[in-house]
Amino acid sequence: MSSERIQDPVEAAEGFSSAFASIKDEISKVVVGQKDVVEQLLISLFSGGHCVLVGVPGLAKTLLIQTVAETMNLSFSRIQFTPDLMPGDITGTEVIEDDKETGRKHFKFIKGPIFANIVLADEINRTPPKTQAALLEGMQEHKITASGQTFTLDDPFFVLATQNPIEQEGTYPLPEAQLDRFMFHIHLNYPLPAEEKQIVKQTTSPQRKVIHSVLEKNRILEFQKLIREVPVPEHVLDKTIKLVTQTRPKTEQAPEFVNKYLSWGAGPRASQYLILGAKTRALSMGRFNVEMDDIKALAIPVLRHRIVTNYAAEAEGYTTVDIINHLLDTL
Repeated sequence: MSSERIQDPVEAAEGFSSAFASIKDEISKVVVGQKDVVEQLLISLFSGGHCVLVGVPGLAKTLLIQTVAETMNLSFSRIQFTPDLMPGDITGTEVIEDDKETGRKHFKFIKGPIFANIVLADEINRTPPKTQAALLEGMQEHKITASGQTFTLDDPFFVLATQNPIEQEGTYPLPEAQLDRFMFHIHLNYPLPAEEKQIVKQTTSPQRKVIHSVLEKNRILEFQKLIREVPVPEHVLDKTIKLVTQTRPKTEQAPEFVNKYLSWGAGPRASQYLILGAKTRALSMGRFNVEMDDIKALAIPVLRHRIVTNYAAEAEGYTTVDIINHLLDTL
């Protein structure tokens, strides 16, 4: 895409929405259903964010991420997090190497699996905080430090961390401060019976669907820059800030039910990610402006992991999603 085309808002929006639709079409060849999940993953990737994906085993989380990487011609790596995983297993390690010309030994850094465009951190809650932190540094800074050297990660860089909602014994759940680094918290549900029938047919037949690459790395980076140019009307920005500030208990903006049911509210990152995600969603639908519907569509994945319910909410059966929906209704 040329710089001239990017300067035309209408053509830019059409170009992005066309590419977005093509990626979803390619993914749907392999991944049955899960349309909202696919859309949110792509919005996060183009926004330059990261995702936490929560779902029981066997819901094609790994297949989904591999397919996303294939359709965008991006490098992919998968890290299986275990209790004995060390930071060096993620970032890389130094090895001693012989120099054949001089006969001397020297250290050589061997890059770890974090040096990929898309990194699947499988069951991130199974590894200790020290190892989790090695991944989180790369997510935040887009660079890692090893043996006193700093290495820059390739852009685009997208981390998808999965958590298994069952078998929580012996795990190290990510603290709220670290969860806040993830743009979206996405829940993966079981497929519908018709979808499961199609999955079984597709996965037990000898034919394998062929995935075509529909986007190159340089175009992804251009789209990421373009997204930030999408304008946001003042009233949409005001309502977004109001939504986020209302989640903070014991403040002037907090409604009575927030004070009653929440211990902690969302920080400024929530507002940033809501606006950035809304810009991406608007552009994916062929619009070069943000509407309140874009904010409402992304409120749950952006806010659900940034607000903390208290004992009163648990006792009365209120979840973070219930609180967010109530806030949206009263906005």
